[in-house]
Amino acid sequence: MLLIYLQSIAYSLSAQFTDKWGDQGNGTYVNPVLPGDFSDLDAIKVGNDFYAISSTMQFSPGMAVLHSKDLVNWRIIGHVADDLTRISPNLNWDKMNSYGKGIWAGSIRYYKGKFWVYFGTPDDGFFMSSATNPAGPWEPLHQLWKVKGWDDCCSFCDDDGQLYFIATQFALDPKNNRKYNIHLFKMAPDGKQLIMESDTIIYQANGSEANKLYKINGLYYHYFSQVNSEGRVIMMQRSNSLYGPWEVKQLNHVSSKTDREPNQGGLIQLDNSQWWFFTHHGSGSWEGRVASLLPVNWINGWPIIGQVGADTIGNMVWTGRKPILSKSAKIKLQTSDDFSAQKLLPQWEWNYQPRAGKWSLIQRNGFLRLHAFSPLDSKDKRNIILRAGNTLTQRSLRTRSNIVTVKIDISSMTNGQYAGITHFSTTSNSLLGIKKEQGIRRLFYSYNNVDTTGIVLSDKYIWLQSQWNANGENIYAYSLDGKKFVAFGGRSTLTWGGYRGDRIGVFNFNVEGESGFIDVDYFNYRYSN
Repeated sequence: MLLIYLQSIAYSLSAQFTDKWGDQGNGTYVNPVLPGDFSDLDAIKVGNDFYAISSTMQFSPGMAVLHSKDLVNWRIIGHVADDLTRISPNLNWDKMNSYGKGIWAGSIRYYKGKFWVYFGTPDDGFFMSSATNPAGPWEPLHQLWKVKGWDDCCSFCDDDGQLYFIATQFALDPKNNRKYNIHLFKMAPDGKQLIMESDTIIYQANGSEANKLYKINGLYYHYFSQVNSEGRVIMMQRSNSLYGPWEVKQLNHVSSKTDREPNQGGLIQLDNSQWWFFTHHGSGSWEGRVASLLPVNWINGWPIIGQVGADTIGNMVWTGRKPILSKSAKIKLQTSDDFSAQKLLPQWEWNYQPRAGKWSLIQRNGFLRLHAFSPLDSKDKRNIILRAGNTLTQRSLRTRSNIVTVKIDISSMTNGQYAGITHFSTTSNSLLGIKKEQGIRRLFYSYNNVDTTGIVLSDKYIWLQSQWNANGENIYAYSLDGKKFVAFGGRSTLTWGGYRGDRIGVFNFNVEGESGFIDVDYFNYRYSN
């Protein structure tokens, strides 16, 4: 245990981003176990499987669902919300004005023979869905409560079958100070209606969010986070009754610089009675809010998260033994796609709800076809990619070496059309691709409103490439034969913004109208592990 603790200190000195992450193949793991933007996590164990959810805000499909057999190796298996317009029209391709909103933190639970996901949105209230298979299909979203200024909810099924709902209301008091009140409600038996007269405030503090409810050994445990002089720390209440009185304890120490404030997450008990905590890091960098796995030690009836200190409060742990050993090979997080399936693979998410009929996997077998149409604001060159519909994205991972290569058929482009690959967040963006003007196709590069035009392109196919390192330094390149790549456009830096990490994606729009299309043959994404 001492060796593991000393190793964790060494990793802390350089933050979590060394050349190592996840499963090390020798029975140990290094945090983060997911070096990408998997924010607002919750996780549960059902049988011999582990399931987690991650918020997605304006990306569609929404609320990613992940699966693991050992809590270290995870794969995306689906999404809860296929149609974001059931939340708000502002999340559709013809509005695209809700960055940092949409699907926020939620909870996943299993009871009454189903998986249940509840989540909140800052402007449109709370929504829920259920499924017998966590990979889907999920029931169409049901609006539990249309309300503003609430977040971070969780459902709970007591031993007698009574359903409860817990969430935070963040509001301004008469002096314009933000107040955070945590409310508890009873729910109707079908889980689709709050019993409003049961509303009870069970906690009030600065920034108190991230709510989860558990019943362990006959006691009720309310997990949450709040802000104190250290930053956002993990807290817990316990009681013999959901209505108190409650005892309160801090579960971990934090630093926004060295451990980046682990907080949102889920407590999990294994069959051998060990406990673990799967969490995101609340202070994001360019790759977003990554996921880590921390041991849990029960001290005086409290689940202390991380390495237990002399004050019985936990500290960040960066490496340790895997919870469950397996002889099977490590599972790689999905990235690449040859578009041969009849549906998009689960790593993909559109920037906002895509426009139906303007993309296809069947119009040309083995290709993704993207039809071009005008961005919502083509005059805003700096942020044009943020409001260009049908931009297909996935998370940019933070590993030592990351290489994305995309092969595109550009023979059907028309005047005014721009197509290629992009990195973007709300604070910066870069694009490498092809533009067609006056019947001529040219290579182009754009980085934060500075454009560079390249060679004339007469061939049918072009290969575009993006390479970035663990510091978020990116270089683009192109090829005319798929073998020899030429760097183009200089160095760009990946950034975070709007509570999201950088996204790598494929774009296609036309500033002159609705015409032209591209066919993407493959998206090959290799990363270090």
